Amino acid sequence: MPSLIVLNSKGVSLQGNKLVLTGVAPNSIVFADRPVRAAGHDLTTHIIDDWAKGSDNFAKDPPNATVSGFTKDGSGVKDVVVVLKSPKLEGEQLTFDVDVLEGDLKGADGAASVFIDIIGRPFTPMSFAGVARRTAYRGAYYAGAAAVGAAAVGAAAYGPYARPACGYYPYPPCY
Repeated sequence: MPSLIVLNSKGVSLQGNKLVLTGVAPNSIVFADRPVRAAGHDLTTHIIDDWAKGSDNFAKDPPNATVSGFTKDGSGVKDVVVVLKSPKLEGEQLTFDVDVLEGDLKGADGAASVFIDIIGRPFTPMSFAGVARRTAYRGAYYAGAAAVGAAAVGAAAYGPYARPACGYYPYPPCY
């Protein structure tokens, strides 16, 4: 399933071919909009651990990403499009080797978000299905299989999914 990953941090810098995120959030957002809308979270450490796993992984075929760095006073945003390589997570600092494709981060002294494009990698550990599979496994491991079973029974008893009257064509956006 095509997906995107969003990493958030308190700060960002780009020095040559090194991208450094400081104050990285412990959780990252993973979402997809086709063929079904889905969203969830995965630990940032798990995403970095899975970087080189699978036959079609990010170590072999590095992903593109857009990095948006904000100004502390909220007056602006700077964007750079990069190819992300060789992630290193040490505490709350995440460093990537990058190839800059377009843009720069000059003047971005505030929070930052990294939007990683993984479209085209539906069967990798980093795909939405892979993240969902691992998250379900880890949830069962940490929370107990009974809770997962109860959730599955509850979802089955709830009935079929009905689309909301917003957010989908021809309906207006949800607010």
